[in-house]
Amino acid sequence: MPPRAKASEAPVEVSEKSAPKARHATFSAGPKPPSKAPARRSNTSKSPQDAKDGAKSNGPAPSAPMTAQPNHEKPLKRRPPIVRDEMDDMMRPFYYQKHLTDPINTARDKWNLLPAFLRVKGLVKQHIDSYDYFTDVALKEIVKANRTITADSDQRKFITFTDIRVGKPNRQEERGIGYVDSNVTPNECRLRDMSYAAPIYVDIIYSKQAGKVSKKDILIGRMPMMLRSAKCVLHGRSESEMGLLNECAVDPGGYFIVRGQEKVILVQEQLSKNRVIVESAKGIIQASVTSHTANVKTKSYVLTKKGLIYLKHNSLNEDVPIAIALRAMGVQSDHEILLLAAGNDAAYQDEFAPNLEQAALEGVFTQEQALDYVASKLKPDRFPTFGKATKTPKQQALDKLAATIIPHVEVKDMNFRPKALYVAFMTRRVLMCMHDPKLVDDRDYVGNKRLELAGQMLALLFEDLFKEFVRMIKTSMDKILKKPNPTAEFDPINLIGQFESRITGGMERAISTGNWTLKRFRMDRAGVTHVLSRLSYISALGMMTRITSQFEKTRKVSGPRALQPSQFGMLCTSDTPEGEACGLVKNLALMTHITTSDEEEPVRRMVFILGAEDVTTSSGTEVYGAGAYIIFINGTPVALTRQPKQFLVAFRKFRRMGRISEFVSIYINHHHNGVHIATDEGRICRPLIVVEKGKSKVTARFLESLRKGTMDFDDALSRGIVEYLDVNEENDSNIAVYEDAITQHTTHLEIEPFTILGAVAGLIPYPHHNQSPRNTYQCAMGKQAIGAIAYNQFTRIDTLLYLMVYPQKPMVSTRTIELIKYDKLPAGQNATVAVMSYSGYDIEDALVLNKASCDRGFGRCQVFKKISVPLKGYPNGYSDRMSDRDMENPRHRKIGKDGIVEVGSEIEAGDMYMLKETPMNQTTAVNSAGQKWAPQHMSYKLPDPAYADKVCITTNEGNNTIMKIQTRQTRRPEIGDKFSSRHGQKGVCGLLAEQADMPFSDKGVTPDIIMNPHGFPSRMTVGKMLELVSGKAGVLEGKQEYGTPFGGSKVEDMGNALVRNGFSYTGKDFVTSGITGESLPAYVFFGPIYYQKLKHMVADKMHARSTGPRAILTRQPTEGRSRQGGLRLGEMERDCLIAYGASQLLLERLMLSSDAHEVDVCETCGMMGYNNWCQSCQSSRGVVKMTMPYAAKLLIQELMSMNVKASLQLDDEFPRE
Repeated sequence: MPPRAKASEAPVEVSEKSAPKARHATFSAGPKPPSKAPARRSNTSKSPQDAKDGAKSNGPAPSAPMTAQPNHEKPLKRRPPIVRDEMDDMMRPFYYQKHLTDPINTARDKWNLLPAFLRVKGLVKQHIDSYDYFTDVALKEIVKANRTITADSDQRKFITFTDIRVGKPNRQEERGIGYVDSNVTPNECRLRDMSYAAPIYVDIIYSKQAGKVSKKDILIGRMPMMLRSAKCVLHGRSESEMGLLNECAVDPGGYFIVRGQEKVILVQEQLSKNRVIVESAKGIIQASVTSHTANVKTKSYVLTKKGLIYLKHNSLNEDVPIAIALRAMGVQSDHEILLLAAGNDAAYQDEFAPNLEQAALEGVFTQEQALDYVASKLKPDRFPTFGKATKTPKQQALDKLAATIIPHVEVKDMNFRPKALYVAFMTRRVLMCMHDPKLVDDRDYVGNKRLELAGQMLALLFEDLFKEFVRMIKTSMDKILKKPNPTAEFDPINLIGQFESRITGGMERAISTGNWTLKRFRMDRAGVTHVLSRLSYISALGMMTRITSQFEKTRKVSGPRALQPSQFGMLCTSDTPEGEACGLVKNLALMTHITTSDEEEPVRRMVFILGAEDVTTSSGTEVYGAGAYIIFINGTPVALTRQPKQFLVAFRKFRRMGRISEFVSIYINHHHNGVHIATDEGRICRPLIVVEKGKSKVTARFLESLRKGTMDFDDALSRGIVEYLDVNEENDSNIAVYEDAITQHTTHLEIEPFTILGAVAGLIPYPHHNQSPRNTYQCAMGKQAIGAIAYNQFTRIDTLLYLMVYPQKPMVSTRTIELIKYDKLPAGQNATVAVMSYSGYDIEDALVLNKASCDRGFGRCQVFKKISVPLKGYPNGYSDRMSDRDMENPRHRKIGKDGIVEVGSEIEAGDMYMLKETPMNQTTAVNSAGQKWAPQHMSYKLPDPAYADKVCITTNEGNNTIMKIQTRQTRRPEIGDKFSSRHGQKGVCGLLAEQADMPFSDKGVTPDIIMNPHGFPSRMTVGKMLELVSGKAGVLEGKQEYGTPFGGSKVEDMGNALVRNGFSYTGKDFVTSGITGESLPAYVFFGPIYYQKLKHMVADKMHARSTGPRAILTRQPTEGRSRQGGLRLGEMERDCLIAYGASQLLLERLMLSSDAHEVDVCETCGMMGYNNWCQSCQSSRGVVKMTMPYAAKLLIQELMSMNVKASLQLDDEFPRE
């Protein structure tokens, strides 16, 4: 836990208004490292990665004043002062061997856009943006779609919802307890096992006898509140204010607290909706589209069968030939059908011609006949409408075509032209694939995927619950109004109050269990939410950026798991789990943003302003004419253009000017002759620098404004310096990775190449020098490293909490480490490592640890565990209570006066930590004298002793008292504990060696860890070697070195720094043996490497048993450490013993020490009997006793239950002669 800051160390800057309040103590990340700059510049602490460039430059840099450039840009707009935070430290320049007058180097300093971006977007912000969009926009749309409830029995009685909003999080009124302050903080909810939720209010208008009445702020339920969202109490708080709320300033937020548990809605990967996907399998080519509208979710297909093309849908009994389907949609003539589907291309026309012949063979020539044909293929309605006027078959066919088949293309006033064009376009795609099989789509291409965030998932859930809520109110209204003489007047507010718990309970249940069950869409998904992993800060952050797909994990398919080229810059290339989820669970890269939905209408208007023609009025000749391109908006054909390039340039210009949303994407697909515009939600996009006429638009002047804080990332967007590209638009662009690579054809420039990795992989120094799987292993192990988890880690009571006593930030850092603030909450220590063979206890990656280092605190950690005991209430008004301690009982010696263990006392196995009593009579009312109490004392069962660290007594939402005790164990490293460097090099401690026996360098330094050199050749982790050299140079030079991917401190500079300080260029040292005192005959690679202690410790795993409990069914020893189980001797071990011929050992292990059981067996019939009696022979003559495993006896009896007789043939092992 970082110490509290002194006023002189890290003052929290506040805006002018809040200056008087700045006296509060703040949580700070510890004192800042001393800078080598002069004292007057000491507050400028930009990280010194770029400082090396000054050293390696061949001559003095040309000094040009900042103001020398003419100002061609817009005048700076005035804005309110920006509140400062830790990101500002990264914006300030660090003058190491440089001068104030040095010009800004745009190629090197453009990385300043990164902290500016992460302030407004990225990492966890997408969850928060999505949730805010749900509460501000989607919620209102859902209510608008279901706003009026009218009674069937009396049409004059109605309730209309006019508005809905979510309030601030508060405590629920509990059993009439009024609060002075009902506001609640997340920390209180964690401690009290409450849900962090806010009330949902609606405004209603309802009918009364006198007329209409409007009521405001009617409570309809409670909405779980995402931490750090716009309505959360933590939104916009400064570091000092967060400290006063007992919250961590660097906690990512973006999760929920439900019943005291932190829950994350993981990002869900789906195939994109309302888009045509063409696939080919087993000779069948099909174009499918999943239509998703507010009311319907359905899939339609255009597919080939025996060379002919058909339209397929669930509502049709049989597939309908495509020519008949188009004719039913109003395309009458054969010539027009041919032109719409095949265009002017003779090859396509020949392919399509048999479909027209088929329509003629079916005798379908007019729209009327086509509708009759479609009507004959319709499935009967599942819910026929009784009592209402039945529609003619033609009318039914028209309705189905309009509303059910491809419903996302709307049919207005029975104008089927847009839908006919859409079906024709799908047919055209199928024809193209028949002609060239390479033109199929790739399902795994990132541009064909959409990501569902918390906001979309909650919108689906709330819509389902709200519709159910409306239905129940309507049913109750009808019930009340049907009564012949109602006693009381109809009161809708009372009615709404009755069903309030439906929405609250539904939302809580879904987030708590992770099961999204929606009746309307027949959606049943499990595992949508997970408990937020608090093993380390990085495990929590990694969980927020995780993407999970609904693909079945057990299927051994390589396609969806493979690394796609389209994932570059969008998804992290390293961070994926090993095993069955490999490649299916992915993580977002550092600068990705997931779009929310934008309005289509302004984009549609813009398309026509730019001179496009309406596609619905065009004939087939025009649509597929030479040079004609169809413009699609979200997959629906809207317009035609003959100059796609000019249209594209103009459209992008308008986007860069801010006339349309920056997240709208546009690209040309020359294969399909289409211009695709997307405004939908869930697309992955990332920001890139715009390049025009071979020149990057990031200027030194803009970067200077960015550093000063007069501009931010949104200014870069509005000025067209930076723009967001999604995967499809990236395909249409020419992106340079470095500024030197820009040519005349370049359209964009990467902000920084290291942003292709995610937050977790960004911790690895020099990952581009490691073999790829090693980086993947570190991504998994970095989440298991013990360190600091949050600033408020000592005010939390978690189920299991691992904390390092002395965490250090790494000597070799990366840009990502600073951006995600890992250096504030690190998980590891800088260990001095000697790479050499020592003693044989370091074989197979084992490490030799210096005992003296462990004595001084290396690798020491604390394990906190929670014991939670509720005092239950019972129907007769009684509840559990605490009982008095017995001073004579030695097991009560740790108990205080209140019946709970004293804080600070050590508890061992068998000690009582809580004395609780339960009433014997729990249902019927009895007076206190007649009530009897049964003791239910709680005793400590774990083998290792622990200290009572905290005791928390509180009440939950049900007003039941909860007792929470936190126990603490301090553990030092021991043999068998697992350690790992940041390069996937894991190993267990093989020996704790005395310092006197350890080798030492000629400077007198003894290593903390000795690592076997055989860990390097096959692993090829060169990054680890570079980390050692850079770390050593950094220690000697007194500054932080950087191992940023695709950059960082250069090895040449590091080697020169070592030589300057009297060390070897290669990082090797002259070492003396501690045992013999002789110099070792070789130089030893020697220096600091950042090591992580992992959660896998021997103390948690060591287990043995002599006697103990048995399973009830099989009477064999139980399984598992927690149940004092035995160690299983499996099939393979049995085979070994047979091979050795150790039959008596086998008998002893598998029977005598396991489940030996004596049974009566009849020698005559071979059946088992009892009490010296054979039931089968009705005799006791041949019954003898024998010992056999109980499991064998059970098997025989289970076979008998299946009518299979197993006879036992008995022979003496040693027959008597």
